[in-house]
Amino acid sequence: MLNKSIQFFFTIIIFGSISQVKAQDRIPFDQGKPYFLADIEVTGKISYNEQTVVTFTGLEKGQAITVPGEDISNAIKKLGKLGLFSDIDFYVNRIEGDSIFLELNINELPKLNEVKIVGVKKSKIEGLIKDNSLTKGKIVNENLVTTTKNYIENKYKKDGFFNTKVNITTTPDTTSGNEVKMLVSIDKGDKVKISEIEFTGNEKFTDKKLRRAMKNTKVINPIRILKRSKYIKEKYEEDLASVVSKYKEKGYRDARIVSDSVTYDREKNKIAIKIKLEEGRKYYFGDIKFLGNTVYTDRGLNSILGIKKGDVYNGVLLEKRIADKTKPDGEDITNLYQNNGYLFSQINAVEVKTENDTIDFEIRILEGPLAYFNKITVTGNDKTNDEVIYRELRTKPGQKYSKEDLIRTIREIGALGFFDPEAINPAFKNVDPAAGTVDIEWQLVEKGSSQIELQGGYGGGGFIGTLGLSFNNFSAKNIFNKDAYQPLPMGDGQKVALRLQGSNFFQTYSLSFSEPWFGGKKPVSFSTSFSYSKQFLNNYRDNSVDRSRSFNIISLSVGLAKRLSVPDDSFVLSQALSFQYYDLNNYNTGLFTFGNGSSRNFAYTIGLTRNNKGTNPIFPMYGSEFSITAKLTPPYSLWNGIDYKDLENQEEYKLRYTPGTQVLADQVGPDGRIVAQGDYIRETGQNTRVYEKVLTFEEADADISKVDQKKFNWLEYYKVKIKADWYTKIYDKLVLRSLAEFGYLGNYNSARGDVPFERFFLGGDGLANFALDGREVIQLRGYENQSLTPITTNPATGESSQDGATIYNKFSLELRYPLTLKPQASIYMLAFFEAGGAYAGFKEYNPFLLQRSAGVGLRVFMPAFGLLGIDFGHGFDAAPGQAQISGWQTHFIIGQQF
Repeated sequence: MLNKSIQFFFTIIIFGSISQVKAQDRIPFDQGKPYFLADIEVTGKISYNEQTVVTFTGLEKGQAITVPGEDISNAIKKLGKLGLFSDIDFYVNRIEGDSIFLELNINELPKLNEVKIVGVKKSKIEGLIKDNSLTKGKIVNENLVTTTKNYIENKYKKDGFFNTKVNITTTPDTTSGNEVKMLVSIDKGDKVKISEIEFTGNEKFTDKKLRRAMKNTKVINPIRILKRSKYIKEKYEEDLASVVSKYKEKGYRDARIVSDSVTYDREKNKIAIKIKLEEGRKYYFGDIKFLGNTVYTDRGLNSILGIKKGDVYNGVLLEKRIADKTKPDGEDITNLYQNNGYLFSQINAVEVKTENDTIDFEIRILEGPLAYFNKITVTGNDKTNDEVIYRELRTKPGQKYSKEDLIRTIREIGALGFFDPEAINPAFKNVDPAAGTVDIEWQLVEKGSSQIELQGGYGGGGFIGTLGLSFNNFSAKNIFNKDAYQPLPMGDGQKVALRLQGSNFFQTYSLSFSEPWFGGKKPVSFSTSFSYSKQFLNNYRDNSVDRSRSFNIISLSVGLAKRLSVPDDSFVLSQALSFQYYDLNNYNTGLFTFGNGSSRNFAYTIGLTRNNKGTNPIFPMYGSEFSITAKLTPPYSLWNGIDYKDLENQEEYKLRYTPGTQVLADQVGPDGRIVAQGDYIRETGQNTRVYEKVLTFEEADADISKVDQKKFNWLEYYKVKIKADWYTKIYDKLVLRSLAEFGYLGNYNSARGDVPFERFFLGGDGLANFALDGREVIQLRGYENQSLTPITTNPATGESSQDGATIYNKFSLELRYPLTLKPQASIYMLAFFEAGGAYAGFKEYNPFLLQRSAGVGLRVFMPAFGLLGIDFGHGFDAAPGQAQISGWQTHFIIGQQF
């Protein structure tokens, strides 16, 4: 037996810890002796069970080992790889014959109790903690400290803070066991900007044009907003390549950067860049031949290539026409093959001859065998049932491979709204060129699909409260399955929405349901909705409410929408039947020419839509949406037998009117008309001068109300709307949205006139709020809500009101840029320019007489709350009836996804 003070030592260094023994007591590694391991005693600062630690080493009692030797070294390596311990020391306690008793002295690494970050805004701290996984209980070792430090420094350097310094310290937490507190001190310093970018050797392009080609590396310019001056090494290197590409686009194939230098002025905290160029000569395309193509003709491939002999050489264009890496669905030769089953095809452009300034090319094509989808699987859908996803897939087992089908499937899954569209990944598995098959695993990340709207605000002359619940992945078939309630049965892709809204002068209740695959066999969407609204007459001047005067609306609708296959499967034909019952009780105001009575609105709506917008429905980066809809009622006047042209001249409703004072019954001319100034007078019969009495305005209005009640007992109209919406990627994630809209409300019978419902109201945030009278509320920011509507005057009372337009058009340009597109919250900022006009009829219609506005805004989409936003718009023109321009207006946008 050896005394512990003279134990032999084999060198162990783990995290800087070395066993302390005398040099003369060390036994060389190659002079180890064989023993049987009798026992291992675990000592030190640990929280694990002793036997658990021994198990970690891989050593067992009774095992034959050599000391020193590989067995002990391997045990140390295993413990070290766990990343749980700071010191690992083996000692020999004693030796009895051929048995050895070891001591493992080990210290457990401390765990993180709390972390404090200083030097940055409070809003940034949570993100830094999450990105570095600095959670309570995290093992604190040198690797964690180093990676955290490097991550934060690189993060801020990418934002232009070139001199960012991070210092991380840990101190023991005296209030707990083996835990530490971490302090992360961040000194970003000032953002390093670029004072100048100087080019030499450039004759064909000016410095200004070359600097413009550098998209991310910009010289200081206080006017520029979207691209601030900052130096990021990786982006700078990309911009150097962009400068060379600029030359290649104009024929200078041999252009290159001879040298470049980046000089940092520490005193001014600025960078100066110098770039030396060699431009070379200008080249032209010569002969272009295709080799290896059997599936497509030279003529067909040439039509896609779009390059002719004698064209100025453009290396960038040639690469894009072969394979456009910026557009996964681009019209290029590679996609032509990939979309038709040739997954294993390879296309390369090779220069075969250069003579003077002309370059001949061969487009060498290796078509390879046809490929077919084999096994298709889906992962990541914890809540959504498999069938909901599989029915949207365009990639079917046994189907010929198509890249276009992959991209279309990404868009269809993203449009469901149940998954993070930025994380949809078709992973290729088991790609087998010999068999001509490929497996696709659709990797998805589920996000919250149900939404809640709970808000209160001031609008429409009073306080408005709203409660909305939207369940966008509902399962109706499990409604009686109590085990499926978590908190509601989910997973079948159906949508149920309930919304309650009210104030001191109105209440609205609505319920809707939709099934995207009615019957489960084909993409036929079924939808239905019910709503009820009760509204009291509200005086906006003093916010008083007259509950003796009310307006009730009951609304029902049923619709079907079918995805078409011709001209292509991006078209959807929708049809719907709707019925509204309007009940007015002493509700004489504005739009409603009869205050007592009812109207019925039974209509058929048909629409054709083509939607091929990008994969993210919240922030599309490409594509378009076009739609045309028509809402039609039956032409009742063809068969109801009423002569609307002579309705006012019928005996029951015959009226005469001259403004002024009252008249006597004998103040009548020979033609039966009133000769003196007076009010309305009711005649008792045709062609007679006998009058029942002199009417007041109110009594006369009641008679007019009877006429309009008969006119609008069943509403008769047609309404046509056209909308075109484009999304164009300008650069990176900067997207331009272009929008044009047109709407027209017409009538079948001019004598019956336009209905007082279903009108267009232009201006403001575009939210209809409590209005359920069929009105179309069109957004035009920079003006008050619904203020850009033509003014009409009541001939009896002389009062003016905005009763809605029968025709409108609107045009909009909107630049969008995302701040984040994470599933927890998608946020993007925007700048817009809009113009639009609303008109009483075609006689007043002037498509060039528009109200204009511009401004900026912000949108936030959170799965639980839908789309929220704010816009600051400036109206450049005056609203109808106003003398001054609208000026700045603030709009709050609440776009619940119902």
